[in-house]
Parts: sequence; C-alpha cells; structure tokens
Amino acid sequence: MSPQNSLVGEAIGYVRALYQGNSDGHGFDHTMRVYRAAMRIAEKEGGCDPTVTALAALLHDADDHKLFLTEDHANARAFLAGRVDAATEARVIDAVSAVSFSRNQGKKPGTPEGRVVQDADRLDAIGAVGIARTFAYGGKHGRALTDSIGHFHDKLLKLQGLMNTDTARALAARRHAFMEDFLREWDEETGCAGAALPDHGDPVSE
Repeated sequence: MSPQNSLVGEAIGYVRALYQGNSDGHGFDHTMRVYRAAMRIAEKEGGCDPTVTALAALLHDADDHKLFLTEDHANARAFLAGRVDAATEARVIDAVSAVSFSRNQGKKPGTPEGRVVQDADRLDAIGAVGIARTFAYGGKHGRALTDSIGHFHDKLLKLQGLMNTDTARALAARRHAFMEDFLREWDEETGCAGAALPDHGDPVSE
C-alpha cells in the first residue's frame, strides 16, 4: 500500500469513528460520497493535489458546528498532526474552511482543492440523495415535512448555479432536474405551492 493510500485509509477509519451513530444526513456515508465525488471531479478537472483533495473531502465535516463543539478545526487538526507536514495541513484546512454554504456565500474557494471539495459537498445536497438527507435532518430535529420543503427553494435549488467546475455543473444539471420533478409532484399531491414556503433553516447544504 502506498503512503498516500495508507493515509487515506487512516482518515477513513478516523471519520468512521467520529460519526458513529449519526443519522441526520451528515455522517460517514455522506463523507464517503463527498470523498468519491471529489476524487472523480479532481481527476477530470486536473490541477489538484490528490492527497490534499482526499483529506479535505474526508475531514470536511469533522468540525461541523451542527455536530461538534470544537474550535479552529480541532478534530481535523488532531488527525493531521504528525501525519502530514505543516504546509499540507494548512492546505487541507484551507480547503475544509471553504466548504460551508452558510459561511461562504458569494465567495469561491481560492484553491482548486477547495473548489472541488465544495462542489462535491454541494452535489450531495441535491438530487435523490439531497432529498433524502433533507428529510432525514428534518425528521431527526422534529420538523414537519412542509418545513423541509421550504429549504429546497431557499437553498438547494440555487446550488446548481453555484458549482465551481464544469464537471460538477454537468452532474448538478441532472440532480437539479430531479428535484424540480419531485417538487412538482409534491405540489400535485399536496396542493401546496412549495415555492411560497419560508426558509426554516434546515442546513443540509451548510
């Protein structure tokens, strides 16, 4: 096993333990989807350091404020310490810092790794998986179905236009269309005009 693969394997084990018992759509399964998507996008787009991309994708939620009461990326830094040099750690943390939807509105990540991981995370917030995650989060936090529907119009339907890379934009188009079909069916079955519903702060894409 190459040193890079060994390091990635360690990171996977670390986040698996970190998200033990999570069921709100931000857990280990989400992280692995983001990791796989980020590596595919990076390969197609080029210009990314594979180690930085992999570690940033795997650690992107390790200090998410919805899940952990940490500061200054303490969980991510705890894994990186002693495993990578200071320059690599700084690049990983920079990419992780660029992922959050709520904290980076109107800003594009300054590195190719940050742009790729942000795209991968946003892709997982839309389409069939995004729909499932939205309702998983809402259910865990005691929200009615209609509360979660408002989140589509306030955030999820905007993500297609916020992708950084051509690869992610192409993937987002199909997922976006699927969400639109779902919302049309929702309106048909419920008689509700989902677009008029307010934002209830459901932060799947944050």
